[in-house]
Amino acid sequence: MTGSTIRPLRQSDRPHWERLWTGYLEFYKTSVPAAVYDTTFARLLGDDPQDFHGLIAEVEEKPVGLVHFVFHRHCWRIENVCYLQDLFADPNMRGQGIGRKLIEGVYAAADTAGVQNVYWMTSEDNHVGRRLYDRVGQVSNFIKYQRPA
Repeated sequence: MTGSTIRPLRQSDRPHWERLWTGYLEFYKTSVPAAVYDTTFARLLGDDPQDFHGLIAEVEEKPVGLVHFVFHRHCWRIENVCYLQDLFADPNMRGQGIGRKLIEGVYAAADTAGVQNVYWMTSEDNHVGRRLYDRVGQVSNFIKYQRPA
């Protein structure tokens, strides 16, 4: 998409980030307490390279998408890997390349950090997102399990 930029999250982005992240959480039919918003935003702006990182997509200087990612160790590699945890574009911006640019922003950050492996998960029924992911990624044969609530 022309006229869009991807940049690191800034402190002044809090209201826009909160709106976008709320949209992401609503997409997955969940919510989190205000304390999680505060903690997550602080982690995204932290100095620790092992902590979370955030990028914002802008069109005409208006934030329209976000991505969160974290570098972490892996037992099968010496170098870190990168987990792309959250990706969201305003619904009215979908299909315009915002998601792709955000993923490419994570790829670029991983390359800068010397990290080859970037991975993410999505809901099986996220058909729109998966059309993009099939173009910019490769499906693995792993299935996610988690501890019961």
